[in-house]
Amino acid sequence: MTAPPSVMIAAADSGLGDAAPACLTDPTTLCAKVYELSGLGWLATNAEALIEKPAKILLVVVVAAVVRMLLHRAIRRLTDRTATGAMPTILRPLRNRAAAGGTDPLEQVAARRTQRAEAIGSVLRSVASFVVMGIAVVLVLGELGLNLAPIVASAGVVGVALGFGAQNLIKDFIAGIGIILEDQYGVGDVVDLGEASGTVEAVGLRITRLRDVNGVVWYARNGEILRVGNKSQGYAQVVIDMPVAHDTDLERCRRVMQEVADRVYAEEDWSAVLLAEPESLGVEQITAEGVFMRVQVRTTNADQWRVGRELRMRLKERFVAEGIRTPPPLIGASSGAAGNGAR
Repeated sequence: MTAPPSVMIAAADSGLGDAAPACLTDPTTLCAKVYELSGLGWLATNAEALIEKPAKILLVVVVAAVVRMLLHRAIRRLTDRTATGAMPTILRPLRNRAAAGGTDPLEQVAARRTQRAEAIGSVLRSVASFVVMGIAVVLVLGELGLNLAPIVASAGVVGVALGFGAQNLIKDFIAGIGIILEDQYGVGDVVDLGEASGTVEAVGLRITRLRDVNGVVWYARNGEILRVGNKSQGYAQVVIDMPVAHDTDLERCRRVMQEVADRVYAEEDWSAVLLAEPESLGVEQITAEGVFMRVQVRTTNADQWRVGRELRMRLKERFVAEGIRTPPPLIGASSGAAGNGAR
């Protein structure tokens, strides 16, 4: 049976232990319990500073670490689910054609999804760590007895200043997260951003870097990108308009264009990059210059320019062989072109 506090005080005063603390009058306090267990007055007197505060700080750190780990695990599960989601059904008919000698479109989409999920996961994990650790630091400082009012006030002033002075920066970061999350474009894509177009070399949270056909490097702020034309997602449609003279037999011309495109489609060297049978659509436009006949074919995004050049060359050669005339240049147009060149 534990002796009453009066007995313990008497024992301490008689030299059986060091000086008894005053907190023994309330046996429910931590001070009294520590003195009861250890019999050390100095330890009981400083129990709050030596035991209670370190225990609370340790608890805050442990809880923060556990919460951070759980958030990272949830974010990782979310991004893994995003990366392994269902593939777009529009690309499934193309995979059999492309698998013979090209890259499977579905594999390209899966790789892009994985990259996008990793990027978003990294951002979300960083934000979660920053928030959790920030709250933990504030709680630890409070346990250490620091006055948090000036710190909170200063943080509020800094937040207001950043809100007014860094609006464009915040706008760029939010837009960059949206671009990555929605997979609007990625490294290697050929895009049209309005003022600049070319091949994307880097996509960051603030800046997108791309290089145009002349080798000029463009830096576009993500917050200033209002529209994106991506020429490299999924598949590409090569559309060729061939001008012919007004007196041309248009039905015969359409058949010739279909034959040329079908021959390219049947060749082994081109079968892997042409994803659907070509279509000769006939008359697309009639102008004073001539009649424009259209042919189109679906191809892989990486080979669209090569396919277009090959088709134009073969169509021109076949037109010459068949005697299909192209329209003569207009006199006014040729004079205007010459004048522009002189300037």
